[in-house]
Amino acid sequence: MNGPALHELPAPASWRIALPHTAAAVPVARALVRTALAEIEHAADSDTAELLTAELVANAVEHAAGDGPIELVVELMPTGCKVEVHDPDPAPPGSLTHPAVADPDPWQEHGRGLLLIRSLSSSCGHRPTDSGKAVWFRLPVVPQQRRPA
Repeated sequence: MNGPALHELPAPASWRIALPHTAAAVPVARALVRTALAEIEHAADSDTAELLTAELVANAVEHAAGDGPIELVVELMPTGCKVEVHDPDPAPPGSLTHPAVADPDPWQEHGRGLLLIRSLSSSCGHRPTDSGKAVWFRLPVVPQQRRPA
């Protein structure tokens, strides 16, 4: 047998784009995630992926030191997707993997992004990179019968 075995999973597809360190990066990042997820038959929930990507990019724009570019990496796998946002600031992203002591104030404009990422993703985290850090989340594939028509 020369072809791949039936049980082998296809290699992941990935997209990588440098974004400006400005608020203009957020809609560009959302559009890339939406386009990437539309490319495959079995995908994670696009609306959730866009929302969480927007939160990560907005956090990088607002909180990352320096003005170097932000990089968005979208990886599609048979089990779902992984989205990473790279920024030049090595400082970890607040309470991403450790819940905050208090709930966000419902009257404040900020403070819910990391809570959304922790709550809606299947997993999330951060890791150091050679040029700063990468903050990431994963979403599982949504079964076909549960997708909107």
